Amino acid sequence: MEICKRDDALEIAQLDPFLAELLRQIPESALTDENDAAAARIFSPPMNAPEEKLCAEWKNYVEPELRRLFDGATATVADDLLQLNGARHKLSNCTLSIPVAHADDWLNALNRARLVLACKNDFTEEELGDHFRSPIGSRRDLSLFQVNFYGFLQECILRQVLGYGGGED
Repeated sequence: MEICKRDDALEIAQLDPFLAELLRQIPESALTDENDAAAARIFSPPMNAPEEKLCAEWKNYVEPELRRLFDGATATVADDLLQLNGARHKLSNCTLSIPVAHADDWLNALNRARLVLACKNDFTEEELGDHFRSPIGSRRDLSLFQVNFYGFLQECILRQVLGYGGGED
């Protein structure tokens, strides 16, 4: 897999089918699915101590705008991912082109997916920090791999957008 900036797009080339499938799962992975822990993490109030008035105002005024922002970012990512549906051969590598203007939406959706996956799987800090864990023997292991892969993509997108990625044309 190679990631570079070409003109006004971030290009993810030589994307193998497994990683392409993980990318296709970003919009679904970002859904809280009525999971209270995930919803609480995504829409957490501004303070730990329950201050009723502030929390009520947060829920009434801030949370709806956050939902709109998150849903809009996820929709943009889902639209960008439609490119992967037309891959000629299911077992061949493909390329995904992301407009640079969509970078913030991608960072938002990837972060949301990571937070939701971490909450749904109740990952510990130790598990999230273990970058040498390799075998994928369960759905939970795959989810941990997704969290780390999505984090890696966030870093790559930031590097390219900020001009630290090299390989620019």
